[in-house]
Amino acid sequence: MAVAHTPVGLGLSHETPHRLENDGHRAVLRRTEDAVIIYARSGRIVTPHWMDLAAPAMQLRPGTTLDGEAVIWNADRLDFGAVQARAASSLTRARALAARHPASYVAWDIVEHPDHGDVAARPYTERRALLVDVLADVGPPLQPVLATDDRATALEWYETLQAQGIEGIVAKPQGTYPFGRRAWVKIRHADTVDARVLGSIGRRRRPHRLALLLAGASRPRLSARLDAVLAARIGAVLAAAPVTGERRTGEETYAGLDTELVVEVLAGSGRHGTLTVVRIR
Repeated sequence: MAVAHTPVGLGLSHETPHRLENDGHRAVLRRTEDAVIIYARSGRIVTPHWMDLAAPAMQLRPGTTLDGEAVIWNADRLDFGAVQARAASSLTRARALAARHPASYVAWDIVEHPDHGDVAARPYTERRALLVDVLADVGPPLQPVLATDDRATALEWYETLQAQGIEGIVAKPQGTYPFGRRAWVKIRHADTVDARVLGSIGRRRRPHRLALLLAGASRPRLSARLDAVLAARIGAVLAAAPVTGERRTGEETYAGLDTELVVEVLAGSGRHGTLTVVRIR
């Protein structure tokens, strides 16, 4: 869930962002008995593109699975363009890009631990302690995301880290790991802008996400997952729109639609900040 202001409440921990975006690519990193496997959000194995992360991750003990993202720093800022270039390149070019701009891995959570097995059902505070302990002897380029349970510190991060390309913070309840559900609250620097709908993902009458083109942009971007009520309203408008074929943006495909529909979105301040659809214009 995305909001524009920092929520107040007990039992919340705050972290610098992940998939807000943190200007990186979602990556699950798994240390097996004899290798490291890195998975993209789609489930595709992308280890060859991120060997500069897989090699140091061999220091992890077998049986460790981390959730996080691959990021690239460039001149003291997170560079999503460099991340995109790496992910979309050939393996030969990926190695050349890694030599020029090495990646870092920001770990948000731990899903499996070598001594405790599956830890997803444990409270956040326990998982956080395990995550910090697991990475203590590894060090950069693998590191845990910054975290605090002090709201004043979280607000300071929110106000001061934007210059580095970090567009907000995440508030996490003290619960289990949220497989398939949105339990984390994302607080981002955001402005409202209009975007034209070029397509959708999911059923036409109840789309999950939209392909959107912002003013002045040359390429579409996918929105965050739509609220159920809003999805139904948008679906009713898109129901009769002609399909123009399958299209692709980044790692995902969508159904192109011939429609003049315009929606209002919250556009995060990151290099490719998340587009959260607010309403139909």
